[in-house]
Amino acid sequence: MFKITPDQNELDAIPRDLSFHPSQVTNPHTLTPAQVAQYNSDGFVKGIRVIPEDDMAEHRRYFDKLLREVTAAGGDSYSISTAHLTYGRVYDLLKDPRIVTCVKDLLGENVIGWGSHYFCKMPHDGKSVAWHQDSSYWPLSSSKTVTVWLAVDDADVENACMWFIPGSHAHGQIDYETSSDTEGNVLNQTIKNVEQFGETVPVELKAGEISLHSDLLLHGSQANHADRRRCGLTLRYCTPDVRAGENWNLKGVVVSGNDDGDGHWANPPRPSRD
Repeated sequence: MFKITPDQNELDAIPRDLSFHPSQVTNPHTLTPAQVAQYNSDGFVKGIRVIPEDDMAEHRRYFDKLLREVTAAGGDSYSISTAHLTYGRVYDLLKDPRIVTCVKDLLGENVIGWGSHYFCKMPHDGKSVAWHQDSSYWPLSSSKTVTVWLAVDDADVENACMWFIPGSHAHGQIDYETSSDTEGNVLNQTIKNVEQFGETVPVELKAGEISLHSDLLLHGSQANHADRRRCGLTLRYCTPDVRAGENWNLKGVVVSGNDDGDGHWANPPRPSRD
């Protein structure tokens, strides 16, 4: 129903503000003031426990079943996108107060959850996720999306965790190239010579922990050469004033507060399928 990566000409037709909008939250409830300040300066925070290990083990069993069904139907481990519109359990995670309260500490009281995508790298998966900025892929303006990366499996350097470049979100949109077929990129954009933007930082997480990053932050991950899988669920959130093209407003669920009376975001109900 929705393209994971819209065509470039579709994106070019949409006027977009791709500049960083710092968090204005001064009294966070779950994150610390220092973490909010880190998000503004570095573009991310990481290593926040939101779901206990036992609960995450249950979700891992659910994902294992879901992955078997999707691959049997011809998909792959990267196919499960906009999952909250199909699967009730993912919808529940998108609205989970333990996650949303962290997002509110960055975006404020009114929050829209609009994205959910499992990025699952199987053992010895040859694919990487090239250095990129999320906002370059999305028909959204302004650039006010926070991505929560929820570790379904433990993620570390050995099994190809994400890497961030602190402060790279402050450069606005960075020029990229269309990825070549030989790159083995899960997506289709590649930013070259990223060392000019700073040091790279591994985002190692235990299952049930999250990182939160700006849609302008440079990030990527290498191919998984380990014997262990590395799965994470990305959950995307923005403020209600963000405008969505290509009917992406149909994805948006009000997860906190309201839609400012505007009604731009469709706020679909929980799907019945678990």
